Amino acid sequence: MNRINKVLETKKNILSIYFTAGYPNLDDTEKIIHELSKSNVDMIEIGLPFSDPLADGPTIQKSSTIALKNGMSTENLFVQLKNIRNKTNIPLIIMGYFNPILQFGVEKFCKSCNDVGIDGMIIPDLPVDIYEKKYKPLFDKYSLLNMFLITPQTSDKRIKFIDKVSNGFIYMVSSFSITGAVNSFGFEQKNYFKRINKMNLKSKLLIGFGISNSSTFKDAIENSNGAIIGSAFINFLKENKIEDIGKFIQLIRG
Repeated sequence: MNRINKVLETKKNILSIYFTAGYPNLDDTEKIIHELSKSNVDMIEIGLPFSDPLADGPTIQKSSTIALKNGMSTENLFVQLKNIRNKTNIPLIIMGYFNPILQFGVEKFCKSCNDVGIDGMIIPDLPVDIYEKKYKPLFDKYSLLNMFLITPQTSDKRIKFIDKVSNGFIYMVSSFSITGAVNSFGFEQKNYFKRINKMNLKSKLLIGFGISNSSTFKDAIENSNGAIIGSAFINFLKENKIEDIGKFIQLIRG
């Protein structure tokens, strides 16, 4: 069984952490994964930096710019992850835009993911229709799950189609905006969480965009299977040592 599905089936209140590969320093990727794994997070999303990350807020955009300046590339990432499965069994997901994957070669990318032990992908700008028609067989061949995003504006028909195609979790974007941390969720967002939860989809739901503290984490897990934290963690890395990651996770868990 894919490691992502194992977590989805066996754990509640899932916490997934996103960070940008090559940030703050080029060789920090493996160290951050190791510390997150020690801190008992449930899944890790490794951001593949891109020069034009349209869905990302200023915090993640800046981390991508720094990572690229540091010399991070698709090739470097796979070199850095070469022995990662000797050190952790935690589900690992690469989150990135389709252009770098296309330039690298889609099958070559999928094979490289399989070789180093990546469990799945999140590609915000790859529509589910195109994925199903053109790329799903490749992902299946290399045992990769592909997770899709939905927003408050996504129609019920589209959500049901995404649910049908999905074999991992659905990434439930908390608001129709770019990524970024907030202190609390409003009435409309909470109603949106409840509405999607009542659709009784086959796929598990993880909420992302805006999760930044124990309060927003608790709001998210009330109406989903878990939450994803990105910008708040990037901000933490900017101000703190990698060895202190456990303290951040403790604050989120509450």
